[in-house]
Amino acid sequence: MSLSRRTTRVVAVVAAAVVALAIAGLGLAGNFLVDFALNPRAEVSMARSMASGEAEVSADYAGAPKRDAAYAEEAASWFEAEGRSVSHRAEDGTVLLGWELAGAEGGAYDDGHTWAVVCHGYAGEPADMAKYAYHFAQMGMDVLAPAARGHERNADTGLIQMGWGDAQDLLGWVDDIVARDPEARVMLFGTSMGGAEVMMASGMDGLSENVRLIVEDCGYTSVWDEFELQLGEVFGLPSFPILNVADAACLMRAGYTFEAASSVESLRRASVPMLFIHGDEDDFVPFSMLDECYEACASEHKERLVVPGAGHALSASTDPELYWGTVDDFVAEHLG
Repeated sequence: MSLSRRTTRVVAVVAAAVVALAIAGLGLAGNFLVDFALNPRAEVSMARSMASGEAEVSADYAGAPKRDAAYAEEAASWFEAEGRSVSHRAEDGTVLLGWELAGAEGGAYDDGHTWAVVCHGYAGEPADMAKYAYHFAQMGMDVLAPAARGHERNADTGLIQMGWGDAQDLLGWVDDIVARDPEARVMLFGTSMGGAEVMMASGMDGLSENVRLIVEDCGYTSVWDEFELQLGEVFGLPSFPILNVADAACLMRAGYTFEAASSVESLRRASVPMLFIHGDEDDFVPFSMLDECYEACASEHKERLVVPGAGHALSASTDPELYWGTVDDFVAEHLG
């Protein structure tokens, strides 16, 4: 073999090794990102960081002024005292847990048939939705507060679904209500990841006709868009190629892709009346996503509410009168 041919072969082997190492490195990076974002049991986890208050969004939330603090405290005590454990067997056989709370007697919707299903955010739990659940219960609605997969008592059900798999589960939770009461009138309500969850459910096949309206607060356009933003904010990295590799890892490990988990695409098939809410100081789920979601929504009846000065998931705390006045008017118009 000539020296040139030998050299060529060595170069080819080295190049192949470099490519293999690069692919392996990307695979490790992709799996790290999936663990960081979706595995609350991972040693380094965004969910764990947010739950402990170490993440910037948690610190910002804790330090923001809240005009409904006394009401939220009262609601938290009510939730803890009145919550009753309920379960749902999902299509894949997984038993999921949540909480059910009875509506107050004498409220405007105290007819035994009206339900509010409230969905919590990323790294949260149903109790985080106490003030929303309390408000609807005081209006006479019965309330269901499911825990998302990978959260609270469902922590051992797999990786976090970012609203996508949760939306499929949500359809099942609603079907359970309708099986008990075929005359049920149901409102879906969610904040942040829960907001994305109810938007994703809005256009899914199998959404019960008993769902009369949907209210979403600061949900994102898609999991890809939100992770692309956070990849830049947290790690200072571009989306390509790490997010693409993580997307493939997510499909193998969690059963969905970041791009498929899209609120916008589901909203294009929506027909239920929908109210979209966002604070104009939100930089965790950017305020610009409000218009993208609203414009994509195919529902004949839709409204949007901008809360000036509100950060992420702080609209109800920043201006309770504007927030609840708008929500209650929308509910009255479309729930009866």
